[in-house]
Amino acid sequence: MEAAQPPVAPGEPAKRIGVGDVIGETFSIYGQNVGTLLGAALAVFVVIGLVSGILQHSGGLILVLLATAVSLAGQALFTGFVVELVSDVRDGRRDQTIGDLFSAASPYILPLIGFGILFGIGIAIGFILIVIPGLILLTFWSLGAPAIVVEGVGPIDAFRRSWQLVRGNAWPVFGVLVIAFVIVVVIQAILAAIANPIGNGEASTWIASIVSGTITAPIYALAVTVMYFELAGETAAPATPQTAAPPPASAPPPPSAPPDAL
Repeated sequence: MEAAQPPVAPGEPAKRIGVGDVIGETFSIYGQNVGTLLGAALAVFVVIGLVSGILQHSGGLILVLLATAVSLAGQALFTGFVVELVSDVRDGRRDQTIGDLFSAASPYILPLIGFGILFGIGIAIGFILIVIPGLILLTFWSLGAPAIVVEGVGPIDAFRRSWQLVRGNAWPVFGVLVIAFVIVVVIQAILAAIANPIGNGEASTWIASIVSGTITAPIYALAVTVMYFELAGETAAPATPQTAAPPPASAPPPPSAPPDAL
């Protein structure tokens, strides 16, 4: 670090993440918990798909951008749901249910939605400004949702925390996001190709959108959460009350009073 920069804050990345390692862990966790992840994603993206579909078909650039913001808010909310699952899997546990995911993230639902809306608006404006600013913001803000759940920060502080974590690892984080995006696009294209011959009209398009959103949402959510835990290191632990440690078993007993003092 240069001398002019402030001291390293706790949790600031001290190593570079491996793109292949993150993608591999993402799909490993997905495969181990596919039922729980798809069930949680379906609960979120039925509503998100309905709202964004109505906005997109209403016409107009503003409504399309609003639909994008709604979709990103839903993605941020779902990412918050999977944080506890990723934490447990990395600790060697695999006992999370859909209810457990919702319960763990329930105190942070409003901050997650607020973060997702601001995230979507910022990214949309960035893409309007010649694309590159949008890609930069997408990369540096990508870890905000896990920070909200794990560290309890607010929506605005989540942007700062994500920027702090990504700084120094921007290219690997961007690489993970690009690979995740390509995989998502391929899956969505395959599902769209399957859905088109089956039915036509807005209903089939809406159903295909919900199905593709449900299947692909865990990919992004798991990828950014895995990167968060890799970069946050020891600070990536939920703020739960800690009980006092018991005294050492080998501690000697207190000295007894001398006989002549009795």
